[in-house]
Amino acid sequence: MRPGSTTLEQLLILTILGILAGIALFGGAPLLEAVAVETASRESTALFALARDHALSAGERTAVHIDGARGRVVVHAGPDTLAMADFAPRGVRVTSTRDSMAYAPDGLGVGAANLRLILSRGARADTINVSRLGRVEWR
Repeated sequence: MRPGSTTLEQLLILTILGILAGIALFGGAPLLEAVAVETASRESTALFALARDHALSAGERTAVHIDGARGRVVVHAGPDTLAMADFAPRGVRVTSTRDSMAYAPDGLGVGAANLRLILSRGARADTINVSRLGRVEWR
């Protein structure tokens, strides 16, 4: 008699593996959502910091533009694009109360209102608040 396994045994193993893969896939979805949103939040706060630092160091007005329709956050200084984060391919939605935040050469925010940036995917959402003075707070 040769060692091996029967078709029934192989079918049973494949069924068990399929059940375990399904549990892992559906149980891991919230974790993937959380990681995507947290990464997007970190990148967004870094872009606000970049804009403020550039305004201070270069002595020129620098703006962060939020394009919710395309899922992008872009840092501009005059006609130049300094940095961009595209969250749409990762499935992260971008919404905000304003379409941009500008920093004056002294590093303070320009404008009369605070900005709230909400990054979400599935059931997970993070909020980034930027005060009219330019301070960034991530919750």
